Amino acid sequence: MERRARSAAEYILETNATVRACAEHFGTSKSTVHKDVTERLAELDPGLYAAVRAVLDKNLRERHLRGGESTRRKFLERR
Repeated sequence: MERRARSAAEYILETNATVRACAEHFGTSKSTVHKDVTERLAELDPGLYAAVRAVLDKNLRERHLRGGESTRRKFLERR
């Protein structure tokens, strides 16, 4: 579990990935990735946790933009 949490955290930092994208990359559920990088990582490596938390917070702030872009692409493809 510790190795999985560190791997997910490093992947998120390297790629600025969302929890969903990270879960897809590692073949796990987004709930598992979220729990690994928010709860388990905070106890394992507080410095790494703080860096990942910053990326997760940025993704959270931009979530509505990605959703709007996805909807726009969907309707453009239907044309």
